[in-house]
Amino acid sequence: MILWSAFGLFIVAMLLLDLGVLNRRSHALSLKEAALWSGVWIFSALVFNFAIQQTLGIEMAGEFLTGYLIEKSLSVDNIFVFIIIFSYFKVSPAQQPRVLKWGILGALVMRGILIGAGAVLIERFHWMTYVFGGILLLTVAKMVFLDNDSFNPEDNLLLRLFRRMMPVSTKYSGDHFFIRDHAGKLLATPLLLVVVVVESSDLIFALDSIPAIFAITHDPFIVYTSNIFAIMGLRALYFLLAGMARHFHYLKPGIISILFFVAVKMLIVDLYKIPTYLSLVVIGAILTISIVASIFLRRNEAGEHAEKESVSDEAGAGAPVLQSSAVSLNGKRKKLPQAQQKKQEVTHS
Repeated sequence: MILWSAFGLFIVAMLLLDLGVLNRRSHALSLKEAALWSGVWIFSALVFNFAIQQTLGIEMAGEFLTGYLIEKSLSVDNIFVFIIIFSYFKVSPAQQPRVLKWGILGALVMRGILIGAGAVLIERFHWMTYVFGGILLLTVAKMVFLDNDSFNPEDNLLLRLFRRMMPVSTKYSGDHFFIRDHAGKLLATPLLLVVVVVESSDLIFALDSIPAIFAITHDPFIVYTSNIFAIMGLRALYFLLAGMARHFHYLKPGIISILFFVAVKMLIVDLYKIPTYLSLVVIGAILTISIVASIFLRRNEAGEHAEKESVSDEAGAGAPVLQSSAVSLNGKRKKLPQAQQKKQEVTHS
């Protein structure tokens, strides 16, 4: 109970500092701000992991770190969807932090409910472990055969229901979620629609990712805290990676590999229980290889692009050769360089 209280106080304090004080006015985070806050949240997670090690033991600390790595890697996939949503609804960079803030606050509540329900189900019905493993395999299949680019916000059922229940204005009104028209009628702004789509998308992601954490541990405290620490840094991570997320070509195959490993871990739990430290090593290695391979691929592509530009420049440099000839295209004699003039004089003599 003490740990739950300490964690709750810490999260509330960080939320007030991040969203209520330092970023009270909605603005697009600069690359420096995003990198700073991403570092703050990662460092906070590591400090919390150390606290778990000192109070609950190294085994539970390993479970927390493994769960955190899984959630952190899956959050990158969330970013791809957020990019599509913001682009579809034409949300300005200045309005995006407000949407992400409410998305995070909603996720804190939804994840708590889902994790609580999942913990009760697994504790009472052992066969739910196989159900969760099957859900992860379906997620793997979906990620292999479906592309995020095929995601269409208009297909969102909750969005269609909301539009039927609430009239929506056609224009944004700054950071406001509601406005009144000339007749005094209350209207929702498109920005509120974006929040609805983001929240429902996070619900879908939660149904995919939470079973993955239960493959590592059944302890609700470890499952919830590892989830929350990964989610809290999502806003800063979005602004840090949004412009270059698509350059990590091998990250998605890495995430798929992690989910497949976790699914197998759940499905063979009665045959062989994979140790936590081994899970941590496997997941850490997959993430590292995916990121390093993506960086090398990006460098190779940049090198090939520079080489093509160099060849193009050399070809362009050879074009003016015709202009240096003795007679130009209009029939007039042009002045030659001194060395060529001397060569012609020797030849004529």
